[in-house]
Amino acid sequence: MKKTIILMFALLAMQWQCRTMAGNIGDDLGLKLRFGYNLGGTAPLGMPASIRSLDKFCLTPSFMAGGDAWMPIKNNFGVMAGFRVENKALNVEITTKMYHMEVKKGDSMLDGMYTGRVRQRSREWMITIPVEATYSIGEKVLLKAGPYMSVLLDKSFEGYVYDGYLRQGDPTGPKVTMGSKEDERATYDFSDDMRSLQFGIAAGVDWQFSQRFGVSADLNWGLNGIFKKDFKTVEQTLYPIYGTIGVFYRLK
Repeated sequence: MKKTIILMFALLAMQWQCRTMAGNIGDDLGLKLRFGYNLGGTAPLGMPASIRSLDKFCLTPSFMAGGDAWMPIKNNFGVMAGFRVENKALNVEITTKMYHMEVKKGDSMLDGMYTGRVRQRSREWMITIPVEATYSIGEKVLLKAGPYMSVLLDKSFEGYVYDGYLRQGDPTGPKVTMGSKEDERATYDFSDDMRSLQFGIAAGVDWQFSQRFGVSADLNWGLNGIFKKDFKTVEQTLYPIYGTIGVFYRLK
């Protein structure tokens, strides 16, 4: 509920700001309001051998709202800067073999190599600032690409392991079995180890199908992992990779 209220106020503020700008600046500047859905996840570049399969991928409430200011520069080229309030989430189940994990079972913390099933849930609420170069194809299609920066307002990375076992320390260490019932599972929470600042590259296209309305498709690829540099529990670097399908309204 708190996140929904933040999102509504941010959207109203952006709408008021865009309308104010539209009434005070030159005719060359274009202004758009956007709303979209983020689909993707956090993943390593190349699936490691320790992750055997992706068993379930659940859609999550991952929405984006924001606005853009676009300025033509020369010929068909221009520049676009934006402001986004968005949520990127992931809810999956995977099967692993000898995957390094640190989990809590009862009152004990266990570190070692895990084989079995993992339920993973992550959530990131953030403010994102993209700055993109643009290229116009006619009057309706706009290609765009450039860097972005995201400041995380709230974040979590947690889950549990079940139907498997953990070898403490190394692959030959003592074996601890994880069952399928709630009191037989082990849990993990790496939320405090996540970064608060992310950088990446975005690319996409806008298609304006009427005088005011249009649709968009974007790919946002994080260049730094979601965890801090000194975090070693998850051996692979996990990058936020999300596509966004959206609609926009052209104010000017």
